[in-house]
Amino acid sequence: MSTCPPSRRAVEAISDDTDVGRFRFRAETEWEDALKATTTIDAFEQAGEKIHTREFTLQGDEPEQILGERTAPNAVELLLGALGSCLSVGYAANAAAMDIELDDLRFEIEGDVDLRGFLGISEDVRPGYETIRCTTYVSTDFRGTTRGTARPRRGDVAPDGCYHH
Repeated sequence: MSTCPPSRRAVEAISDDTDVGRFRFRAETEWEDALKATTTIDAFEQAGEKIHTREFTLQGDEPEQILGERTAPNAVELLLGALGSCLSVGYAANAAAMDIELDDLRFEIEGDVDLRGFLGISEDVRPGYETIRCTTYVSTDFRGTTRGTARPRRGDVAPDGCYHH
């Protein structure tokens, strides 16, 4: 039995067989009514093989101020949560690959949206987030250089393909 943590074993498996690191994820979103939608996530593909896991559902709605009922987070809030989860996985996986044990990891993420762009009220305002800010809190006892093999990195790029500073 391996004493290697699961995240470290995943890194080793992907290093040994690059196809193991190839995934295709899917989500299906259906409009419910008013400004509500339900997203279903169930299967994904790894190395071309469909993997069935448990099904997840995410609800989306808008605040009352945007004519919703606030029964669930809105899409831009869910995006911030997804970004936080993505960063968490990226930090934890890379720490495991470098044999660094994390004691605490937390992200505070906020973003600014001007709905005039989304609603087409102003062509001077682009739809979506104008700015996203993230404060990262990391705690570890590790000091010095990495104990693992140093390897070139492609910047601070997360699995979502975005550069994070």
